[in-house]
Amino acid sequence: MRIRSRFPLFVLVFVAYALIMAAYAIYTSPNNVPDAYKGTAVDPATYYTAEQLRDSQKLNAVRNWIFFLSAPWEWLIYLYLLTSGAARRWKEALERTRLPGAVRFPLFVLMVNAFAFVVYLPLRVCSYAMSKSYGITTQPASGWIRDKLVDFGVSYVTALAVSAVVFWMLSRHGRWWFKLWLISIPFTLFSMYIQPVVIDPLYNHFSRLSNPELESKILSLAAKANIHADRVYEVDMSSKTNALNAYVTGIGPSLRIVLWDTTLNKLSEPEILLVMAHEIGHYAMHHLEWSAVGEVGASLVMLWLGSRLYEWVLRARGERWGIRSVADVAALPLLLLLLSVLSFASLPISNAVSRQAEAAADRYGMNLLGSADAAVTMYQRMAVTSLSDVNPPLLVHWFRDTHPSDMERMIDAQRFKQQHSS
Repeated sequence: MRIRSRFPLFVLVFVAYALIMAAYAIYTSPNNVPDAYKGTAVDPATYYTAEQLRDSQKLNAVRNWIFFLSAPWEWLIYLYLLTSGAARRWKEALERTRLPGAVRFPLFVLMVNAFAFVVYLPLRVCSYAMSKSYGITTQPASGWIRDKLVDFGVSYVTALAVSAVVFWMLSRHGRWWFKLWLISIPFTLFSMYIQPVVIDPLYNHFSRLSNPELESKILSLAAKANIHADRVYEVDMSSKTNALNAYVTGIGPSLRIVLWDTTLNKLSEPEILLVMAHEIGHYAMHHLEWSAVGEVGASLVMLWLGSRLYEWVLRARGERWGIRSVADVAALPLLLLLLSVLSFASLPISNAVSRQAEAAADRYGMNLLGSADAAVTMYQRMAVTSLSDVNPPLLVHWFRDTHPSDMERMIDAQRFKQQHSS
């Protein structure tokens, strides 16, 4: 009883936190720009309608609130499985079936993943419903449900493979975290390699860019940057969203430059070329390779720190939670909890690095084209289609933004134009 009585305390803390973050999301003014930029092209009041400004304020308040609830909500799920003894009871129930370990372990991982998926689902539904109501998401509910089921399948297979390796390493004792890091390096690189050729096609249809003339111009830009590419990929996103985007993914032979069809349909040719010059910048400056190096380095720190926390928590609470040893599979929710906490705590650092890379790619793209004429209108269009906050509040910027804000990008483009027109 003493163990179970702690969970209501966690719920109360979560509710208090949720109320605080709701107040923060509501009372931090979105789309607020410094006085020096009011009335300029940077000011959303000059390119948003009054209705769009109101919608952006409401939508971003909810977006930010859901984001800041997401990680603690996940922590609460794992804490319930631990403090209620549910994880221990599931493991013991499977042991009583006398099924071989090779069957029990995948079933246990499935039970934990399925429970977390179902309990986390309300936040996903809320996020989808909000985007749908404001016209950002165009995907029908049936397609959204399909994507979520694919998400679950991919995450389960990944979790099963990783968990099997982790618990095998834990059973061998010693510096298990370091051995696990060594194994994670080829796994990380393999994941980056297969993402564009195996995982991404599960969600969307990819094809060669449907505009041959535009593709030729993009490939000419790539050649100018000493990139030997033979095609640009177009992905069908208009059936899911009105938002605009393009990206670079994969490593080595699997590397792809991808343009969303919404971007192709809604931006002018100069704007599209600037978008693609930005993506070419990522390739030319080896951001994907550096990203892989950074992920490998970060995983070393996370595994070392996580191992210390894991062993400390087990000494303090393991017996009460029915976890018999460091290699007891009943500890899976604890490992997932620690991973989630450390990942969330590291967001300000990883996002800052990402923003720096994105800003560098912006400048590379403008230099490659020798112009920033299309930049401001492009960022304006992208902001309007997503009803984004062009100048997010500090906590949102730290924890959510992987790119410079729209305001920062427009100011940088204006500065580039001034420097190259003088």
